[in-house]
Amino acid sequence: MTSRPLVPGRRSDVPFFLWMGGISSCFLLLVVLLIAADLAFTSVADFREVLSKPEIRASIRLTMLSCSVSAILSLLVAIPLGYLLSRFRFRGLFLIDTLVDIPIVLPPLVLGLSLLILFHLPIGRNGWELEAWLSNDVGFPVTYRWPAVVLAQFIVACAFAVRTMGVTFDQINPRAEDVARTLGCTRMQAFLHVALPQSGRGMIAALTIAWARSLGEFGPILVFAGATRMRTEVLSTSVFLEMSVGDLNSAVAVSLLMVAIAMAVLFALRALGTRRGQWGPLNGDFH
Repeated sequence: MTSRPLVPGRRSDVPFFLWMGGISSCFLLLVVLLIAADLAFTSVADFREVLSKPEIRASIRLTMLSCSVSAILSLLVAIPLGYLLSRFRFRGLFLIDTLVDIPIVLPPLVLGLSLLILFHLPIGRNGWELEAWLSNDVGFPVTYRWPAVVLAQFIVACAFAVRTMGVTFDQINPRAEDVARTLGCTRMQAFLHVALPQSGRGMIAALTIAWARSLGEFGPILVFAGATRMRTEVLSTSVFLEMSVGDLNSAVAVSLLMVAIAMAVLFALRALGTRRGQWGPLNGDFH
């Protein structure tokens, strides 16, 4: 009896690509159909009408500002936290790892309600409130103002950025940092001069994900910041406000405007990440 060969003869790869491509194309086709349905529903006149509204123009400005601030803050937190979660093993790591995922798994309305309670919960016998202290003593009110929009976006976007940076540092070989430390570098110097330069593309990815996630945030913003015209209205709440008054054409036009802005920003950030290839690959090669 002869045994079967361990390496079978070369066969066609067509069934493999048909299977993989067929499953993948189903999702891509769904996305294309969603955008096509919106395009078929609205018209150029609807876009002109939407862009002529001062509240929509103010919403666009606040959206761009808040998403950018939220994404930058998320990256500033994600770099050190992602590095610590990737490189070190210590007591409480599981708890910290779980806390990072809470904003991702919690319903958005729960996050907004929790933020509202945090800033307005009376503490102590005198009923001290964080919002009252910020408003009266610091002169920087948060709730139902633009800082609340940034904070509501940040709490979710930062969690995604941390996960992205954690995966980035996982793919960077720590051996180069160990060599740098044996040559006299401190841990901070090894991080700044070895690990951080190699994480450039990961930082671009984290910034992109945080910005896109901030753009789509709705629930926490509605509860914590409200949807006041010309004050705390962003594009996601503009869709809700236009639908609430029965103007479905404007709501769809604003939705497509969000798609266009998101695609433009994502393409720009990814192009920047491609040009910055000299920052180093994610596989940890050290030059």
